[in-house]
Amino acid sequence: MSESVTWLLLAYRIPSEPSRLRATVWRRLKALGAIYVQNSVAALPEDSAAERALRALRAEIGQLGGTAQLLRADALVGGADLVSSYNAARDEEYTEIASRCRDFLAEIDKETAEQHFTYSELEENDEDLTKLRSWFDKVTARDRLGASGRDTTAKALEDCTAALNVFADAVYAADTDGA
Repeated sequence: MSESVTWLLLAYRIPSEPSRLRATVWRRLKALGAIYVQNSVAALPEDSAAERALRALRAEIGQLGGTAQLLRADALVGGADLVSSYNAARDEEYTEIASRCRDFLAEIDKETAEQHFTYSELEENDEDLTKLRSWFDKVTARDRLGASGRDTTAKALEDCTAALNVFADAVYAADTDGA
C-alpha cells in the first residue's frame, strides 16, 4: 500500500479520574482498529464508516467531560510508518486468532482421542468456531490496508472447519452405532 492514505486523527483530552473514562475511550478506539500516533491522538484510514464512528466517539468524549478534535490528514513524510503500524496492529489480531485456532484444533484432537463424540461437544465446538469466524470478520473489516496475516489466518480457520466436519462425522457415526 502506498503512502497516499488519508487519515482521520482524533486528538482528545479526558479527565484523568476516574480512570475508567480513559479505558472506555481506549476500548472504543481499539474496537475501531485505530492506532495511536501519540498519547491521546489516534488514527484511522479515512472512510465514511470511520468518520461516523469517530464523530460519535468525539461526542461521547464531550459527554464524559473531555474535549476532542477530529482532523483529516495526509502524511507529508512518515506515511509508510503509519501504514506499517496500522498493518502491524491487524497482524497482531490475526496472530491471536491463529493461536486460538491452534487451541481449537488441539481441543478437537483431545475429544477425538478420548472418543468423546457427543452432540453437546459438537455444539460447543461449533459455537467456538462461530466465535472465531466472527472475530476474524471484525478484524478483516478493519484491515483496509492489506495486513499480511489475513491469508494465514483464513487458512487456519479453514483447517478448523475441516477438523470440525471430521469430528461431526464421528459424532454422527457414534449416534448411528448406538442406535
